[in-house]
Amino acid sequence: MGALLLGAAAPALTPAAPATAATTLTMRGADVSSLQRSLDLGARYYTAAGAAADPLDVLKGAGVNYARLRIWNNPASGYNNLAKVLIDAKRVKAKGLALMVDFHYSDTWADPGKQYKPAAWASHGIAALQTDVYNYTYNVCTALKAQGTTPDSVQIGNEINVGMLWNDGKVVNNNFTNLSLLLKAGYNATKACNSATKVIIHTADADSQANARWFYDGITAKGVAWDLTGLSYYCMWHGTLSNLATVITDVRTRYGKPVVLAETAYPFTSANADGEANSVGSTCSGYPATWAGQAANFTAVQNTARGAGAIGVFYWEPTWYAVPGNGWDPANINGTGNQWDNMAVFNWTGQVNPNVVWTP
Repeated sequence: MGALLLGAAAPALTPAAPATAATTLTMRGADVSSLQRSLDLGARYYTAAGAAADPLDVLKGAGVNYARLRIWNNPASGYNNLAKVLIDAKRVKAKGLALMVDFHYSDTWADPGKQYKPAAWASHGIAALQTDVYNYTYNVCTALKAQGTTPDSVQIGNEINVGMLWNDGKVVNNNFTNLSLLLKAGYNATKACNSATKVIIHTADADSQANARWFYDGITAKGVAWDLTGLSYYCMWHGTLSNLATVITDVRTRYGKPVVLAETAYPFTSANADGEANSVGSTCSGYPATWAGQAANFTAVQNTARGAGAIGVFYWEPTWYAVPGNGWDPANINGTGNQWDNMAVFNWTGQVNPNVVWTP
């Protein structure tokens, strides 16, 4: 989540064969990375009619067919690590949902403004980091595969607008060499585990065609391979739906890869459920911070993505309502609050927004 700096103008690029424009959203997703912690703390989830239900069943009933899970290397919280992701993956696959694994390659949050190395890799230079990324990616994928929950897609990095595993993998002075080595390691490890797993390279560049071209041209020039282009889009940070359509269309046709909005969300209230300030306190024109406004915005984002030829849209953390003890900071999960309690599609007592639907 966030915006970013732009380097020099993108180099000339031979256009790729365009990805065929999608007519339906085949990847209708929800990032449910915080869900296990909520359930462990006793959170309850309810249908629109007020009946207690498994939240994955509620989401599936609203049209979700794909779950996204982030993985941190060794988070202090003990959540979102491999052991917990293995448990979550079983839950996801048991519901008949496809699985996306989002590698942050960090012990905590990675996004455009921060890409901290895991503590275990802190002293490693680029040569060692290539081996780290390959082995870690391969081992996670293989562990999932061994229990019958092979990931359908993986992200090699999360919102890596200017690189990952900083500073070694950061793009400085438009030099994509180190980042390209890390991305190739992740791609090769994934394919060695399971050739059918789709590799996503994900940025939060839905705000800017120029930024997206700078990044994806940069990795293309270094010979990086990937299967799906992932973008984040939050209207309060990334601009108009019209601009979103332009960026999706451009990256789809320019690089010849299907496009997925790996993250989006919208507030259903401007109020705050706990002592932790909300990440989002603003709204976008035409969409009030109400259940109806939240649903209308999500529908508009899906319609825009579909119309521009994207194949998927994922809602970020729809189940993360304000459950005490499920804080945002993995180093202090009990002592911090939830910055997303006004953005979930379940309200503060666990009832789902009846108007939010994922549509093909």
